[in-house]
Amino acid sequence: MRGKILCLAGGVLGLGLAATAQGAPAGLPERIHGTVERFDGHALAVHTLDGQDLTIAMPEGVRISALAERKLSDIKPGDFVGSAAVKGQDGRLHAQEVHIFPASMRGTGEGHRPMGEPEQTMTNAVVDGIAGITKGGSRGGEVLTLKYPGGEQQIDVAPRTRVVKLIPGDDTLLKPGAAVMVLASKSVDGALTARLVQAEKDGVKPLM
Repeated sequence: MRGKILCLAGGVLGLGLAATAQGAPAGLPERIHGTVERFDGHALAVHTLDGQDLTIAMPEGVRISALAERKLSDIKPGDFVGSAAVKGQDGRLHAQEVHIFPASMRGTGEGHRPMGEPEQTMTNAVVDGIAGITKGGSRGGEVLTLKYPGGEQQIDVAPRTRVVKLIPGDDTLLKPGAAVMVLASKSVDGALTARLVQAEKDGVKPLM
């Protein structure tokens, strides 16, 4: 099996989440979202969310991962997590997704940085504290204090915020119709080569 691996180090969360399917800043890989049309063992054909049909070379050993659904209550102090968040009108960061990393990925892409959308950020850090949010007398989510070298962020996580854990994947997930996120390098002639792939498994979609 090609790319059966857990680690995404140097991948989605560590190589600049500002990259998008429409193009990336110079030096950053393309981040492509879509569905698999076919995979022949060497090339992956993807129909992107913006209607493009792309063929992406799949080198031997390219890293493939998947996700498993988790709950907010699964996040514990000391966990290494990543959180995509957006700054609200209240000035606070509100989580869009929270990703729980396995121990092997501890430290990957550590820090706080902007993403592609206005007021959107990504924070990869250790959970230093968890405090409940009370609204109208009932629990309304959690505030995660995420600490990284040189700083920390507090991120509000609503009860319905998507929480996932990264798990191993392999090329058997690359079947027609499966959702994928591909981080790919583009050569001067426009050819795309996958650096890592995150694929749908058991109905759980890739990261945003």
